[in-house]
Amino acid sequence: QVQLVESGGGLVQPGGSLRLSCAASGSILSIDAMGWYRQAPGKQRELVATIHRSGDTNYADSRQGRFTISGDNAKNTVYLQMNNLRPEDTAVYYCHADLVATVADPDGMPYWGQGTQVTVSS
Repeated sequence: QVQLVESGGGLVQPGGSLRLSCAASGSILSIDAMGWYRQAPGKQRELVATIHRSGDTNYADSRQGRFTISGDNAKNTVYLQMNNLRPEDTAVYYCHADLVATVADPDGMPYWGQGTQVTVSS
């Protein structure tokens, strides 16, 4: 069984920074890509950023420049550095891992973390 465990959320003032981490654990053979999504109250879950195991990254347009995604393939871990945070960034941030191949499922399937709350408020 694969688990994604997020950490690093919390309360921060506008203009502040946070760094989210997500570590995947289990009998993992490979992970095709990892990323971050977020869901604000009353809104749909939306993309923040993804990173392929090759290092290629993809950002939602409005986040590029303030947010930076990075990963460590050897540790099956993805990070999200968030700078100059705004109140509208307040949301639950979810880690996602795509095409996670395991011993039990070598074809791979997606997994989600349970989410970490980020609140931007003065």
